Amino acid sequence: MATFIIEGGHQLKGKIQPQGAKNEALQILCAVLLTAEEIRIDNIPDIIDVNKLIALLKKLGVKINNVGKGSYTFKADDINLKYLESAEFKEDGKGLRGSIMIVGPLLARFGKGYIPKPGGDKIGRRRLDTHFEGFINLGAKFRYNKEDYFYGVEADKLKGAYMLLDEASVTGTANIVMAAVLAEGTTTIYNAACEPYLQQLCKMLNRMGAKISGVGSNMLIIEGVDILGGTTHRMLPDMIEIGSWIGLAAMTKSELTITNVSWDDLGQIPDVFRKIGITIERQGDDIHIPAHINGYEVQNYIDGSILTVADAPWPGFTPDLLSIVLVVLTQARGSALVHQKMFESRLFFVDKLIDMGAKIILCDPHRATVIGHDFKSQLKATTMTSPDIRAGVSLLIAALSARGTSTIHNIEQIDRGYENIDERLRAIGAKITRVEGN
Repeated sequence: MATFIIEGGHQLKGKIQPQGAKNEALQILCAVLLTAEEIRIDNIPDIIDVNKLIALLKKLGVKINNVGKGSYTFKADDINLKYLESAEFKEDGKGLRGSIMIVGPLLARFGKGYIPKPGGDKIGRRRLDTHFEGFINLGAKFRYNKEDYFYGVEADKLKGAYMLLDEASVTGTANIVMAAVLAEGTTTIYNAACEPYLQQLCKMLNRMGAKISGVGSNMLIIEGVDILGGTTHRMLPDMIEIGSWIGLAAMTKSELTITNVSWDDLGQIPDVFRKIGITIERQGDDIHIPAHINGYEVQNYIDGSILTVADAPWPGFTPDLLSIVLVVLTQARGSALVHQKMFESRLFFVDKLIDMGAKIILCDPHRATVIGHDFKSQLKATTMTSPDIRAGVSLLIAALSARGTSTIHNIEQIDRGYENIDERLRAIGAKITRVEGN
C-alpha cells in the first residue's frame, strides 16, 4: 500500500492540464464492443480504473494497440464469450465499477451479457436496477445468482420500447443506449441522464451509424440499426479534476491556470465555486485562478439565509465535487451547508478534517455544516487514510494547505481517478513524495 508524504503550507504557481475524463472513458471504452471494425480513442487517462477496464477488454478478445500517449485503437472482431463465464472474469469484473457497462453492448451484439457484482468506491448504495430494468424492457431475460453475486441478461433479439427510468442514472442510461442502438424498432428513454459524457457517447455512436436523437435532453429516441462501424473519438477533459484544481488553488492561495477545460461542458461548476467566493477568470478555453491572498467569502442567498451547496443530476452540480467544495469551505469567510443527496457514506471523511482543526458539524449522513476559518486558523497536519477517490483528493488538498507534514495512506484510491497526480503537483511547486509500500 503506497503513501503520500505532504509538506503543507506552500503556495503553488503555474499551469496544469486536466486529464481525459475518467467517467467518459468507462462508457466509451465499452462501446468498442458494438462493432467488429476498428475504433480509435484519444485522450484516455492513464489511471487504475481505466487501465483495469482496458485489461478486461483485452481478456475478452478485443485487439488493443497503444498508438501514442493516451491514444489506443480497439478492434472487437473476435470476442471470447467463454471468458464471461470463467472464474477469472468473476474476479476481474468485481474489482471495477465500470465493468457493468460491458453488459449493454454484449447483449446488443451477442445476445448475452454477464457481470459479477461490481466494486468501486465505498460511498453508499449504488444499485443496478436501472440498468437491468432497461434491458428487461428491451426484451432480455434477467437472472441473478445470489450465491456468487453474478448477474446475467440474455435475448435472441432486443426490441425497441418506451421506458421511463426510475432515476437519471448516467451509467444506466449509457448501458441502455448501447443495448438499444442495435435493437429492432424504436426505443424511447425518458428521464435519461444528459451529462456531457453521455452526450459524448451518443455522438460517438451516431458517427458509428447509430440513429440517436434528443442528445443533451432527458428524452432520447433511438432507432435501431443492424450494424455499426468504426470511428475516431477524443474524450473531454475531466470536469472533476478541473474542479479539484480550482479548490486546490483557493486553499493554497495559489495562482493557477487550468488549460483546455472545454468551458461549454462545465455546467454549473464555475458558478458554484464563485458562490463560495473564488475568483474564476475565463481566458479563452482556460481557467485562471488568481492568488486569493485575502481569502474568499461565501455568498449568502438574497434573503440572507445560509448558502446550501447540493448535488443533482446534470445540469445540476455533480456529486463528485461536493467533497472538494466541503474542504474549500473550511477556510472560507462565512458558513455553508453541504447536502450530499445521492450517497449516504460520502461525507464520513469529514472526521479527518475535524482532526485537522476544521469546524464542521455532520448533521446526518447526507448533510454537513461548515464554518469557515477565513485562514485565521490554519489546518494542522495529520495522518489519514484515503477512503475513496474524491475524498482522497479532498484530504490531499487539505494536507497541501495545512501547517506541517501530513501522511495519506491507501493512495491507490486516488490513483484510481487521477493520473500521475504527485508528479503533476510537484511541477507546480507542491512538496509531495510517494512512498511505495511493501
